[in-house]
Amino acid sequence: MLTIDLSGKVALITGGGQGLGLATAQLLHTCGASVVINYLNDDDGVGKRRSEQAVQPFGDRGLAVAADVRSREDMSALMDLIASRFGRLDLLVNNAAVLRDRTLRKMTDEDWETVINTNLSAVFRVCQIALPCLQDGGRIVNLASISGVMGFFGQANYAAAKAGIIGLTKVLSRELAARQINVNAVAPGVVLTEMGQSIPQEARDQMLSQIPLRRFGQPEEIASTILFLCSPLASYITGQTLHVNGGWWA
Repeated sequence: MLTIDLSGKVALITGGGQGLGLATAQLLHTCGASVVINYLNDDDGVGKRRSEQAVQPFGDRGLAVAADVRSREDMSALMDLIASRFGRLDLLVNNAAVLRDRTLRKMTDEDWETVINTNLSAVFRVCQIALPCLQDGGRIVNLASISGVMGFFGQANYAAAKAGIIGLTKVLSRELAARQINVNAVAPGVVLTEMGQSIPQEARDQMLSQIPLRRFGQPEEIASTILFLCSPLASYITGQTLHVNGGWWA
C-alpha cells in the first residue's frame, strides 16, 4: 500500500488554527511532519485559543505562535524560532486570508488594502523571509481561489489578490528551481469553512447549481491536495495551480 511519510519534515502553515489551515495541519501531522502554525492576536483571544487547541494533540511536533503575516518583524522572529526549535523548514503553506466583500462602488481603501496586504503582499513577504530557513528540495504551496479565475461579484479585492497569487507562484517556481524547491498553488472552489459559510444562502444556492458534482468541498479535500503537493508524489510538479472545485467553471 502506498503511503506518504513526512517524518523529519517541518511545516509552517499560516493561519493554521481553523478552516483549511487546520485541516492541512492535522493531515500533515498525521503523515509525520512537525507542524508550526501562526495566529493573529485578537482582543478576545479566540485566535490564541483555537491555535493552541489545534496543536495540543501534536505534542512535541506542534507549535502555535502569535505572529502577524503582514508584519516582516513578526514573521522574521517566527522563522528564527522555527530554526532554533526544529533546525529546518521543509514545507511552507501560505493559507492565511481575509474577506472584505463589497461592490467596487462601496469598497473603501481600507477594504482593498486589508485584503491585498493579507492575501497577497504577506505571501510575498513570508516566502522571502522563509527562504534562508527553507531546505533545498522543499515545497511552497500557496492558497489561491476560484475567485481569482472567475472574478466573483463584490470581490474585486479578493479576486485581484488571488489572481496575484497564481502569478507569484509561477515566478517563484522559476526563481527557486535551482534549489529544487517546488512552488505550486491550490485554487479551491467554495469550501464549507467558516469563510464559506459566511456567503449568503441565496448566493450559495446559485453557486451550487453551477457545480457539476452538486456539492461544496470539504476542508479535508483541499488538505489532501496540499498534502499531495508536499509529498514525493509531486516531485515533478512546479509552477502549477491545481483547481479543486468540483468541476465548476464559468
